[in-house]
Amino acid sequence: MGSSALVLNATYEPLCVVSVRRATILVLTAKAECVSDGDGMLHSLHTNLPVPSVVRLTRYVKVPYRTHIGLSRRAIFARDGGRCAYCRGSAETIDHVFPRSRGGLHAWENVVAACAKCNHSKGDKTPAELGWRLHQVPAAPRGVAWRVLGHRTPDPRWADWLDLPAAPTAQVEAA
Repeated sequence: MGSSALVLNATYEPLCVVSVRRATILVLTAKAECVSDGDGMLHSLHTNLPVPSVVRLTRYVKVPYRTHIGLSRRAIFARDGGRCAYCRGSAETIDHVFPRSRGGLHAWENVVAACAKCNHSKGDKTPAELGWRLHQVPAAPRGVAWRVLGHRTPDPRWADWLDLPAAPTAQVEAA
């Protein structure tokens, strides 16, 4: 059973992720309606209720959104897919592309995930000084999914509301 549920505004706009317990309370108090069921049932003395996966508020809520997404180690690894920005190996550390000791900022555009070997070899130099290149230009993440989820892994049932890329499907060869 999933431990969290997606909350949508009355206009079906994603707002946040809450615990299944909180989503259930919203449904039981008629502040929200269940849009998509999760796995399992919740049982009480008088009521059986499917576990909510996505709930929609019955009244519109105006929420001021942050335009800035917080920079954290976990978010860097999520943005870079856990891969080293230099060799595409498994990342274990973060690295400042332009070293902080030389005036580099601790910002999305200057921080990448890196393996320990590349990070140690790079040291206090820039990739250009070593003849290295980044496989991808670092940038701040964008989109509804990052604003609502941050670095969390989304439930596949939320894809319709978060504009997530479709899961790859297995192709069957015709014989």
